[in-house]
Amino acid sequence: MFEKPFALSIKVVVLDANGRCLLLKRSMSSKANAGKWDLPGGKINIGERFDEALLREVAEETGLTIALQGVAGIAESESPSNRIAYLILEGRPKSGELLLSREHDDCAWVDLRELPAMDLCEQFRSFAREYSRMHT
Repeated sequence: MFEKPFALSIKVVVLDANGRCLLLKRSMSSKANAGKWDLPGGKINIGERFDEALLREVAEETGLTIALQGVAGIAESESPSNRIAYLILEGRPKSGELLLSREHDDCAWVDLRELPAMDLCEQFRSFAREYSRMHT
């Protein structure tokens, strides 16, 4: 039986000064999870450190510069070609103005108590419930 290789993706819970979490709504033209709420982040380029990749992805997707603070959790999913392991960090905005990339149709700062009720990508629903429970 063919075992799918693992791929690593990095995501971040960006929390503002009021403790709200930044969510991005995936474009309706996205190949995966179109129209679902997602955490900022993405893939790591070859030779790139995962923390640098996350800072780059957040800047590309949101226009924000963030400070990473620690590990928030993990998640996993499966694509046609890979099993995807997600490392989810926690961060705070440092500078920049929120400007969405074309990958996303909307954004929202969500109170952590509301996080589990959002129409999140499937792979982050369990994480959202646990994270919300631990931080409210």
